[in-house]
Amino acid sequence: MPEATLTIPDILQRKPRGEKITMLTAYDFPMARLLDRAGVDLVLVGDSLGMVALGYSSTVPVTLDEMIHHARAVRRGVTRALVVGDMPFMSFNVSREETVRNAGRLMKEAGCDAVKIEWGQGSGESLDSVRALTEAGIPVMGHLGLTPQTAGKLGGFRVQGKTAQTAQKLLEAAAGLEEAGCFAVVLECIPSQVARLITRQVNIPTLGIGAGPDCDGQVLVTHDLLHLTGAFYPKFVRAFARIDQRILKALGEFKGAVRSGKFPAAAESYSMPEEERKKISRPGRGVRGAPKGTRK
Repeated sequence: MPEATLTIPDILQRKPRGEKITMLTAYDFPMARLLDRAGVDLVLVGDSLGMVALGYSSTVPVTLDEMIHHARAVRRGVTRALVVGDMPFMSFNVSREETVRNAGRLMKEAGCDAVKIEWGQGSGESLDSVRALTEAGIPVMGHLGLTPQTAGKLGGFRVQGKTAQTAQKLLEAAAGLEEAGCFAVVLECIPSQVARLITRQVNIPTLGIGAGPDCDGQVLVTHDLLHLTGAFYPKFVRAFARIDQRILKALGEFKGAVRSGKFPAAAESYSMPEEERKKISRPGRGVRGAPKGTRK
């Protein structure tokens, strides 16, 4: 019997029970279906698709239409997990009306169960966006620490919260996101000690990515844990499988089998009854393409 579809209250109840939460990324139907079958709790349609699937150099160029396109495919592959859609750069923190409208498209057109927004680095705009969305009935997941959309403002892809002052700002931001209505918060690339403090301080689940083992759950980019994205991987990534090597091996074997004439074999080819084959007329030699016996 299939498991029941997870809900926001299901995720919230994990924290007091001490049950770890899992979240992984998907950008298409096949991967989404595999994550769902594996029992992953949340499937994130991250704007990381820009770098992982679309070949952009950062997440900034990703558009809302691209997010909706990929989220639709993911939604079709998921029946149990909670689907969270990233709000791409400049789709929020612009005005309350536009923020709600854009998030509403992810919910209505793509079928997401919730949206995720990145912290606006030092302004109250993110909190205002969260309040606007929750007031509109849209569940929101926050994102603190290293926020890829504004990595340039942070000095690049670096660990955040390494000083007492910056760590204090993260603690205050987490409390603010909870108060504004977030049901969970991603903590990316921050010291494990700071992540532990935040996790103990807030009543909503924390999902760590490069934030140590004390968060309420963990999230990774699926292509990273499968070692599919390239030569560079952050320190916090563990390759649970080397799928890149398996794919390269399979592709090499395919190429070799084709060139040697071993693929396709008879078992991989279709055939027709011999009596039907004999009924086929062969073209005559005099007129190219003319069936035998038709020349005058």
